[in-house]
Amino acid sequence: MDQESKKKSLRMITYGLYILTAKDDAELSAGTVNWVSQASFTPPLVMVGVKNDSHLHTLVEKTHRFALNVLAQSQKNIASDFFRPVQVDGNQLNGHAFELSPAYHYPLLTECPAWFEANVTDTVSRGDHTVYVAEVTDAGVRQAEAIPLVMRDTGWFYGG
Repeated sequence: MDQESKKKSLRMITYGLYILTAKDDAELSAGTVNWVSQASFTPPLVMVGVKNDSHLHTLVEKTHRFALNVLAQSQKNIASDFFRPVQVDGNQLNGHAFELSPAYHYPLLTECPAWFEANVTDTVSRGDHTVYVAEVTDAGVRQAEAIPLVMRDTGWFYGG
């Protein structure tokens, strides 16, 4: 296989950008993710890929739950702020205000236009990421007119 063609073709897959949060008691983590897709209408299932060596992975493995914050097209700065380890300061994560989700009490970034909580139902562990299939258990929308941030709009690449 031509490695450059593989990289270019895989980078043509459309990806949104999101902030995934996970929590176990007082321990929490958050990070930017982009390998996310809806997988079923009934029940409402999503898939998300999480890097195996991340703290997020550790907490999702432990709790089998996560919350996902959808970023708007104008929120590249928020995506960038979650490429680094999480700093909690009161009700802020990496400088961004959050509130706790209804069921799991996971951080939801209040600037983000939408969010959902999910309970992991299946796990596929291969390669350097784990794919979690999870049932959406609650969701909210703050800005229905928001256009989601997509990887291509940022000039960044994660894939290939």
